[in-house]
Amino acid sequence: MRTATVYIIITALIALLLPLGLTVGGVELSLATVADALTDGSDPVARYIVVENRLPALLTALIAGAALSVAGLLMQTCFNNPLAGPSIMGISSGSSLGVALVIMLVGGAAGLWGNVAVIAGALAGALAVLALLSLVSLVVRSADALFIVGILLGYLASSVITLLSFFSTDSAVHSYVVWGLGTFASVGLERLPALAILSALLLAGSALYIRSLNAMLMGERFAANVGISVRRVRTGLLFLSGALTAVVTAWCGPIGFIGLVVPHVARIALHSSNHAKVLPVTALCGALTGLLCQIISVAPMLSKGGAIPINAITPVLGVPVIIYVLLNRRRLLYFS
Repeated sequence: MRTATVYIIITALIALLLPLGLTVGGVELSLATVADALTDGSDPVARYIVVENRLPALLTALIAGAALSVAGLLMQTCFNNPLAGPSIMGISSGSSLGVALVIMLVGGAAGLWGNVAVIAGALAGALAVLALLSLVSLVVRSADALFIVGILLGYLASSVITLLSFFSTDSAVHSYVVWGLGTFASVGLERLPALAILSALLLAGSALYIRSLNAMLMGERFAANVGISVRRVRTGLLFLSGALTAVVTAWCGPIGFIGLVVPHVARIALHSSNHAKVLPVTALCGALTGLLCQIISVAPMLSKGGAIPINAITPVLGVPVIIYVLLNRRRLLYFS
């Protein structure tokens, strides 16, 4: 009953906020104007704003929020650590390093090929960190040790980015900083299908690990006793969570806190750690969070005609949740 109620509430909120988001922005539009733009499009200006600008941004927010949230859930269970997440494990830093190399060494991200180069750099950087973590996992058996290695790789990538910034031109550094602020509005209709397809495939792959994830909640020995290869599962979870993070980072920039916070919200709402329930609710809750962040970022009373960077919003929403989790960890049904 609780699970069904949570599904209904989240779905209803998404259904309510999605059309509302189409009306919010630098130019306020009525629901009637939005409906007209989505159907016959008699007003070309309104159609451009709604179909070419706002709709792709909102859909991107839904997809990216779901992907990052599931990536965070996989990491938290994989490492049995409530503070594990895409931005903590060095994967986002790896993507950022790849983009920094493209922008600061190759020479910017202007035009179609520039965008392709940025996406390729982000994917390559994340996959490089994933490869290193996978190699380390072949030697290191401890999940805690592997978690620390991921953090150290993130610090190393950040150090290299700092060095690149020091020796780069002002314009290149500015371009990189703008990319690093994070946005859902940079993905147009032509790039949205690739993001949607890749994210959907990886999310479907994550669902195949539900039984293994539930077994790992009981500890590595229990998982091994029921016939699960812990090392193989951990490698698979690392790949899926890293790939989800890499795809979102490549298209939207490094988005913080969503992957760390949303899995906790899903568990608290469900009063359960059963991944058969938590994983789909985490995806839905992440989609709702991404949608909410996008609407806040363009709200006229806050943005004053521009758009607030997503990474300026997510900590405001996420920090209170993390503090609550840390203060009440023993009372919450986590990892059990």
